[in-house]
Amino acid sequence: MREWVAVELAPGRLVPWFAIAFGCGTVIYFAVDREPAPWAATVLLAATVVATILSRHRPFAFPATLGIAAMAAGFAAAAIKREIIAHPVLAAPVWNVDLAGFVEVREERERSDRIVVRVERIAGARLNEPLERVRVSVRKGAAPAVGSFIEFKARLSPPLEPLRPGGYDFARDMYFQRIGASGFVLGHIRTAEAPQAPGLRLRYATVIDGMREAIDKRIRAVLPGDKGAIGSALITGKRDAISAPVNEAMYVSGLAHVLSISGYHMAVVAGIMFFALRALFALMPAFSSRHPIKKWAAFAALGAAAFYLLLSGAEVATQRAFIMIGIVLIGVMVDRPTLTFRTLTVAAFGVLLLAPEAIVHPSFQMSFAATLALVAGYQQGLSWMSRGGDTPLAAKIALWGGREIAGLLLGSRLIKSTIQGQRRGRQRPDNFAPACRSGLRCA
Repeated sequence: MREWVAVELAPGRLVPWFAIAFGCGTVIYFAVDREPAPWAATVLLAATVVATILSRHRPFAFPATLGIAAMAAGFAAAAIKREIIAHPVLAAPVWNVDLAGFVEVREERERSDRIVVRVERIAGARLNEPLERVRVSVRKGAAPAVGSFIEFKARLSPPLEPLRPGGYDFARDMYFQRIGASGFVLGHIRTAEAPQAPGLRLRYATVIDGMREAIDKRIRAVLPGDKGAIGSALITGKRDAISAPVNEAMYVSGLAHVLSISGYHMAVVAGIMFFALRALFALMPAFSSRHPIKKWAAFAALGAAAFYLLLSGAEVATQRAFIMIGIVLIGVMVDRPTLTFRTLTVAAFGVLLLAPEAIVHPSFQMSFAATLALVAGYQQGLSWMSRGGDTPLAAKIALWGGREIAGLLLGSRLIKSTIQGQRRGRQRPDNFAPACRSGLRCA
């Protein structure tokens, strides 16, 4: 035990705990009852940093103060992010509100569509101050394109509080998305001429959404039904067109995570690009003899992964996967091994700095926990797993992803049998409860 502790406490081994302490500070921010003042969080961070510098020559005090400083940094990051995005929130429901603004987000849903509008003009009774953004539901198929300037009447409500203690907090997430109210459209939506040109961010959103829509329509035209919907979800991240029975079957079989673009999808895209380009460069002797084709292929794979990140909507799991894939590919370009706990640490820091609110979501927690287990198993169990695996047959099976292929075949069988059972009127297993009851699927 002493030898194990000595190894784990060796210089540099405590670096991953720095990200954990940072995340703990962010969790403390969301757990406090009152909103802390940003200046107080900044002063606390400065004090802990000074204490860390003063104790840098002490072997036990330095790691302890550094961890406390990391917690203060996480707390301050969340407080400062909240101050940066501060915006008005609707206090009470209002009817017949006249709204005009740009469409920033469009979502397809099972029964209706939903849009996020950046408000340019708003008028209505009992409105104390203008809102910056609202999210409203519209009739199925009536959602205007991203970037359109629209006018409409709406019924707006304040963001929904948690339905039970510890449940999903709609109001918190809507606040960090800079949305001050939600509701539904009354009557028709009118497209009008914009009073000013859209900003750079809105133009970028318009281009990306246009590409996603074009790809989605093309896939679903060639593959109708749920096949096309699943294919589009794996490429564009648009999962709303998948039917309820198939969605439920994915949850029952434990394969719902396949529809969320994360590490596996990002690794497939970057890996295919990397190996295909490296093989192509190897077929050109004049080029491969003068240039490091492995590094060129890694650079191209990094670009493909970045494009896939933007195309898929850049969710938290996708951001984590991209950061880790990017570190690995950059390590290839600079001849450094990068599949370590520090890679996961950098990814956690990147996500938490951009979106501190992500730490209270199951997707963040499960994504990083699963990746941590994979990296730990790879580092600690690689020698055990490689015993007897040096035969030509084992090498071929590993190269062509035998485990992944078997898992996909088994998963498809489970989905098919589940759907058939539902169609025959069979009851669901006793240990299965719809995810909406716990607030996860609704989230």
